[in-house]
Amino acid sequence: MGLSLQDQLMKAGIADKKQAKKANQEKRVKRKKNKGKKTTPEINQTRQAQLAQAKRSRELNRQSKQEKEKQEKLVQVKQLIQENRLDLRKYEDPYYFKVGKKIKKLYVNDEITQKLGIGQLAVVTLNDVYEIVPAKVAQKILDRDPDSLVLLHKPEEE
Repeated sequence: MGLSLQDQLMKAGIADKKQAKKANQEKRVKRKKNKGKKTTPEINQTRQAQLAQAKRSRELNRQSKQEKEKQEKLVQVKQLIQENRLDLRKYEDPYYFKVGKKIKKLYVNDEITQKLGIGQLAVVTLNDVYEIVPAKVAQKILDRDPDSLVLLHKPEEE
């Protein structure tokens, strides 16, 4: 291999041994001074990028976890409604209730109307279809998805 730049300069007579020794000493002092300190701008930027990426990753994980929990609750609500809904196909008396600004109608009998009025039954919605379920089930639905509960009268206390 060829000579180092320092050796070449000394051989050409441009630099002498004293200057070479001084340059080597400055190099050593600089290395000793920076020993243990690796705070170069590139390292700082890399570390900041890693921290930012980790923060974004945590946020995305949190959002996906929330979305998953929401989907699980909706599945539970759907299952509760399907398992506990009353069969309303055989009734002919209309029961009117308000949803937002609209009036909706379900066909029920007098007994169901009375139970709806005293808070033993409730009206819930599933995919824009209105169903009647017992009040206990309606409370479970309310805990999981408040938007699914349409009508639940508070039982009157004596």
